[in-house]
Amino acid sequence: MSLNVGVYVKKDILILRLKGELDDVSVSDLRTRISNYIDSYKINHLILNLAELSFLDSSGIGFIIGRYHQLRKKNGDITISNIHPKIEKIIYISGLAKICKIRENEESVLISLSNA
Repeated sequence: MSLNVGVYVKKDILILRLKGELDDVSVSDLRTRISNYIDSYKINHLILNLAELSFLDSSGIGFIIGRYHQLRKKNGDITISNIHPKIEKIIYISGLAKICKIRENEESVLISLSNA
């Protein structure tokens, strides 16, 4: 299975809705595309909606950590929402839950960012 990515920009918020597998094959192109979005649109907040992400390996974890470092340079952050049950344990064991905010759903993230 491949990776399908829905990309949405709202002011300084970039929303990625990931469907499929975030692995070595899918990360190489995605890394460049998303880095360019972050720079071009002056993104400070990245929301990763993982409702339909069925697989996450170390390359996918590395992708998320890389975007975390890119955003931290701008005092930005990453929020992971709608975590698919298949990958929830990976999010916590990998340490991503320590560097990213975790929210139940995308809507709650958008509400909290609009109130900030």
